[in-house]
Amino acid sequence: MNSPLEPDTLRSVTAALNAAPLILADAASHVPSAVGMYAWWAAPTVFTNLPGPTNGNDPAVRLLYLGIAERKGGGLRTRVIREHLARSRRSTLRRTLAGLLMPTEGYRTTWADGHVVLVPDDEQRLTTWMHANLRLTWFRGEDPEQHEQILIDSLEPPLNVKHAKPGAALTIVKAAKAAYKASAGPRPTEA
Repeated sequence: MNSPLEPDTLRSVTAALNAAPLILADAASHVPSAVGMYAWWAAPTVFTNLPGPTNGNDPAVRLLYLGIAERKGGGLRTRVIREHLARSRRSTLRRTLAGLLMPTEGYRTTWADGHVVLVPDDEQRLTTWMHANLRLTWFRGEDPEQHEQILIDSLEPPLNVKHAKPGAALTIVKAAKAAYKASAGPRPTEA
């Protein structure tokens, strides 16, 4: 169980994540290598059946997903640029987005090293979709995992499954994740 946060600390983290989100081309050149949290935002026209709180500095976007970047994973820059914007294997966000978008985008998957991943062309198509539709904010701070559950509980980003409250959004996201995994067919047997 996470330790309780001081109200001032929680306000600071929330304020940083609630800054005006950057388009991904700008975020990619500014996101630090530091440890911290990040938030993905999109217009309400993206996944209209999933709610999310609006951004306090840009009400044209709403929160979709919160994540943490720890030192052992290379920090925010590595997590955002090398994983979320590149490969489905190490990104729950990418796998969830692909699952939600499969009916309209027709993404294709395959098994690789025991994981369901997008085929290379579709990895690129998803990255292009993310650049066109998503925005990003972040908070630099040690021990981001201490903030994760509290913020997910209070902000209820619809794409987060861990720490999510039961409801329609969680049902939709879990179904999309299951469809993504099933799309690659049965797991190949090892010879």
